Amino acid sequence: MRWLGAAASLLLLALTVFVAVFQWNWLRGPIDDYASARLQRRVVIHGALTGHAWSWTPSLTARDVSVAQPAWAGAGQMAKLPSLTLAIDLKSLLRGQFVLSLVDAERPSLALVRDESGRDNWTFGGSQASSPLKLPPIRHFTIANGLMTLADARRRLSFSGRVSSNEQIVGFGRGDFILAGRGTLNGAPFTAQILGGPLINVDPDKPYPFRTDIRAGDTHIVAQGTIPRPFDLAVFQASGRVTGDDVADLYDLTGVATPNSPPYDVTVHLSRHGDTTDLTGIRGRLGSTDIAGHLTVAEQDGRSDVIGDLASQRLKLADLTPVIGGAPRAALRGTIVSAKQIATAAKLSAEGRVLPDAHLDVARIRHTDADIRYRAESVDAGPLPIREMALHATLDHGLLTVDPLSLGLPQGALSGRVRLDARGATPLTSIDLALAHAKVEELLPKRGAGPSAMEGALEARARLSGAGDSVRAAAASANGVVAVAITHGQMRRLFAELLGLDVGRSLFLYLSKDQKPTPVRCAVAEFRAQDGVLTAQRLIVDTADVQAQGGGVIDLRNETLNLAISGKPKHFRLLRIAAPITLKGRLNDPRFGIDFSKAGPQLGAAALLGATLSPFAAILPFIATGTAKDADCGALLAEAQTHGAPIAAPRH
Repeated sequence: MRWLGAAASLLLLALTVFVAVFQWNWLRGPIDDYASARLQRRVVIHGALTGHAWSWTPSLTARDVSVAQPAWAGAGQMAKLPSLTLAIDLKSLLRGQFVLSLVDAERPSLALVRDESGRDNWTFGGSQASSPLKLPPIRHFTIANGLMTLADARRRLSFSGRVSSNEQIVGFGRGDFILAGRGTLNGAPFTAQILGGPLINVDPDKPYPFRTDIRAGDTHIVAQGTIPRPFDLAVFQASGRVTGDDVADLYDLTGVATPNSPPYDVTVHLSRHGDTTDLTGIRGRLGSTDIAGHLTVAEQDGRSDVIGDLASQRLKLADLTPVIGGAPRAALRGTIVSAKQIATAAKLSAEGRVLPDAHLDVARIRHTDADIRYRAESVDAGPLPIREMALHATLDHGLLTVDPLSLGLPQGALSGRVRLDARGATPLTSIDLALAHAKVEELLPKRGAGPSAMEGALEARARLSGAGDSVRAAAASANGVVAVAITHGQMRRLFAELLGLDVGRSLFLYLSKDQKPTPVRCAVAEFRAQDGVLTAQRLIVDTADVQAQGGGVIDLRNETLNLAISGKPKHFRLLRIAAPITLKGRLNDPRFGIDFSKAGPQLGAAALLGATLSPFAAILPFIATGTAKDADCGALLAEAQTHGAPIAAPRH
């Protein structure tokens, strides 16, 4: 027992001597080595190290601390802290919870860097699988006159901001967290302000509130939310409003590829859980179209995977034009558009073009995967009688597929698939669209109170493919086939006679305002596309009175067309001019005409006969004797069907 007391006395004496001579600076080296190993970059305490151990909240203060950049980021310091104090709550630690009772940083500076490949200096432990910052609960967080800079080559973002917790303020607002600064995002001005609740006496079991106000060019984000367990940034929720000129501009902020759009105004509730973000309660407008639904974004290995459902009660079809890089002219007369889209529309108009040449950013869609369903309950398509729309779009490592794509008509539907393969050096686009069970009279604009100029069952199929990073480039290299057929129909007799240029009968029908129809046995048009030029293989309209045939080309390379159709009457006609009707010009402004040069011999013979015989003889060359025969409609329609047109069997 005496020996035990002597040993205890000796241990107490040794402890007293150790405390008397102990220097906190002895721990600088071990702390430097431990922190460097954990962060995998050099950490050095250059100044003094002091501490207070005999307390329920022991603390440690380090002077002049530096954290170097990782090796790939080059020379320089990631962080500099003139003074850093940390205090631990021992009572919480005894209950199994690690809580920092105090973090006090004086004039800290933080330089964040990310390169184009996605490597960043704020992900520690050697893994570049970026994840949100997760700090232990902090009850009292003090930041005085801090500076934070960000150079993000991947997002093309540069930012410099001041960080403070307003400890110098007395009373209301004391301890509030503020991060405010400015910079550039993809060359456009960028400002950000993040406001947090007081950082004094933060309860780790109560949500921490924050507000944000971010402007990036024409994009504006305002939100407020909470962090359920301060300061675990892997889990938070917020509700806000996002406005801007183009949804695609959000890529530089979010890293998620989205299609181009007209100006938008959307509210949304956001919930983040680790690498997954749920966007619920989406509601707002894109241009003049309402939008609602939900999306889920999962991040893994530097990629984003977007899944969701979106819907519109009323879609204005013109609002989809920016998706392919264009801008609707109709938008200039009332639809909501941005200044950029107005400039695009003006450029296309000045150049006399309709095919946009905006380039696809393939790098963006290669970094995003998606599975999106969209439905519009009603569609405003101007003169087109489209009633509804539905599509299912998937994006997988640069391969975009829209299948099915469906546009509902009063009768029938336009349906099919679109495929864009951006996995290679040059994007490849293919479309396969079919128009089935439609009615001509519902698609052609009707003028006046009389019957439609033409009626009948309409079927069509377009199968085209092309290469290029814009709609214009893909169209200019298009190959494939387009087949159109009309069966079981009728057309106004006046138009049928005009196809044969029966001057006398057409004039009579016009003056008498005759609107009687004549049966259309069949009408077939088949075009083959080769390197952007669609050449008519068959162009036939067969009615009870006239059979018309034609040909020509539609050149997508320069957006022009040159088509002609001439008819022969099936019965005796007086005063017939053998001149074809033409459709020429640019796609944005085609013009109908009559090619009288083809009737030169006929006109010359008339003049000669009129001079040598009698005035009545001058009309003899214009008299047709009815040499045209009925076309073999069954064979024509069957052949068009083999080329893809979903044509029903003709009625006899």
